[in-house]
Amino acid sequence: MAQTLAMPLAPSLSVMCNAFNNFSLSNTLSLPLSNQPKYRSLSIQCARVGGVEIPNNKRVEYSLQYIHGIGRTRARQILVDLNMNNKITKELSEEELIILRDEVSKYMIEGDLRRFNALAIRRLKEIQCYRGVRHIQGLPCRGQRTKNNCRTLKGKRVSIPGKKKAPR
Repeated sequence: MAQTLAMPLAPSLSVMCNAFNNFSLSNTLSLPLSNQPKYRSLSIQCARVGGVEIPNNKRVEYSLQYIHGIGRTRARQILVDLNMNNKITKELSEEELIILRDEVSKYMIEGDLRRFNALAIRRLKEIQCYRGVRHIQGLPCRGQRTKNNCRTLKGKRVSIPGKKKAPR
């Protein structure tokens, strides 16, 4: 719309002026319609399944794994339930895409799953059980060793000032 307004209107104005000069209103006016701009780097073509844009250039089994809550096993199970071939996502027809969306919507995914997990962790913290306390402290809660590993949960190493090495 903005592009059609920005285009020069000289051809249509000349037709309009000629029409009024000849006093014949039988000529019809047409504004030039431009095609939508084509940007090579901005061509976004993704299928939307489960509220997530899945990539078009990958096979359906791997594209479904971009949805939080669908892993490798569940993606394969969805394809088996639908008797669908594992073809590239952009080759799916509209009917197949609608069927796929309906099947994916049967599972707890994305926001619902995140909310469910957050509530479960909050409950553990409130009742102060071992796992809840470990979550509060930011330490692993499944029995891993913490002397050498678990840097992901503990965070970056912080040197303790004032602690001196023992002389040899």
